Amino acid sequence: SVDAFAPAAFVAPQTLESSSSSALYAIGVLARKAKEADIRKYCEAGVEDNVMVEYKKITAAKDEPLDMDKDAGPLQVVLTRRKGTITVIAEYKRKVENGGFIDEMFDPEVLSPTFREYGACAIAVMADERMGGCTYKDLAAFAEEQRRARNDIPGPVMIVNNDLIVDEVQIAQTAVSGAKAVVLILGVIGEEKLTDFMKAAQALDMESVVSITSKEEAQKAVDLGARIIMVSVAGLEDKTACLEGLEIPEGRQVTTIASIMARNDKGLDEIEEAWGCRDKGFNSVWVSDALYKLGMDTSEHPGAIIKSMSAKSSLKWASPKARGGKGEGAREYLGDIMM
Repeated sequence: SVDAFAPAAFVAPQTLESSSSSALYAIGVLARKAKEADIRKYCEAGVEDNVMVEYKKITAAKDEPLDMDKDAGPLQVVLTRRKGTITVIAEYKRKVENGGFIDEMFDPEVLSPTFREYGACAIAVMADERMGGCTYKDLAAFAEEQRRARNDIPGPVMIVNNDLIVDEVQIAQTAVSGAKAVVLILGVIGEEKLTDFMKAAQALDMESVVSITSKEEAQKAVDLGARIIMVSVAGLEDKTACLEGLEIPEGRQVTTIASIMARNDKGLDEIEEAWGCRDKGFNSVWVSDALYKLGMDTSEHPGAIIKSMSAKSSLKWASPKARGGKGEGAREYLGDIMM
């Protein structure tokens, strides 16, 4: 029946207050309810058979405990490299944070190989149509392009769904699309739902990326069994503060991702911040709007930003900023980094 899939009345999450400059992480009750309304309409229209199959797997495993002692999953493995290096998760979206659509945005079939060939270790899709302008069709398109690259060098990378997850049926949809992980926002869904959704992802052999915005949320996420944590606050110091004193159970590996938020300029401070996150011990950076702020020409396209962020440059001896502090020089220096 439809009622089996329609989201239950949402209970305000019992988590500590936090703040973030990102629109997605400053989401309010109205946006959450809008998403719940979307899910209800989707269910009323009839859930596809293949999604139903995955949903039934979730319900069958509802009483199974979350396995906190399992080995690192494939996504966690590729995100976590040796000390002194940083991996990059490239996010695809059709709308930037201020609500406008991105000019000249290429389709997934075009950007998917670009992300892979320039060194992204995973690709995220903001499959929330209001926030990112994308749908699960975009998610599936990326997954299919990567699947076709299984015999290529470099080989395929995993796809992560960054929809606003408020119901298990979205996790079933994610599995059908071919994505291998979902983003779960602790401050939006609360502790009980976080556990339920991590168990749902586990039932479908997917991984969870838990987004947090405070030190308290980081610790709570670890306590509940999160293996991959994304710190979604602005500024290197605030990001680092969220992980200070984090207590991780002996024998468990927790991978940390820093969300790099775009500046409202034509400079490249985001690359320098990625290097700073690397030096502070973060395993990976998640980059979204900053990939598209400089356009799509040879020296400025998203692949150039990805390659520069993962470069082994030192904050002491190099800077992506222009020698004179101007945008044009910054772009010229970006080309130097890539060479």
